[in-house]
Order: sequence, then structure tokens, then C-alpha cells
Amino acid sequence: MDSRFEFVEKNGMVQGTHIIVDKETGVQYLLAHWTNVGGLTVLVDKDGKPLLDPKYAK
Repeated sequence: MDSRFEFVEKNGMVQGTHIIVDKETGVQYLLAHWTNVGGLTVLVDKDGKPLLDPKYAK
């Protein structure tokens, strides 16, 4: 079974950022982490609408 989420950009292993895409909706998320602390948020455009990856956007 394929994972619903795909890492499309990775910066750093122990600390850094990742961009994750929901393959069902195309919505992009930013994951920021520093050792054992982190956060996840949806990426939005200038109008506040979720950014969509054109590869998966429906």
C-alpha cells in the first residue's frame, strides 16, 4: 500500500525543514524540526488558500 504523504523537499536530517504533500488532495505542508521538537503547518498562497502540488491537485 502506498503512503498517503510524500516528502518532496528535505533540508537537514537532525534539524531543518521538510515539505510534505498529501497525495490525495495535493495540499502541501511544512514540517520544521529541531532534534526532538517540531511543528507542522499547511502552506498557503497570498490569499490564504492552501498551496497545491500540481502533480497531485485535483
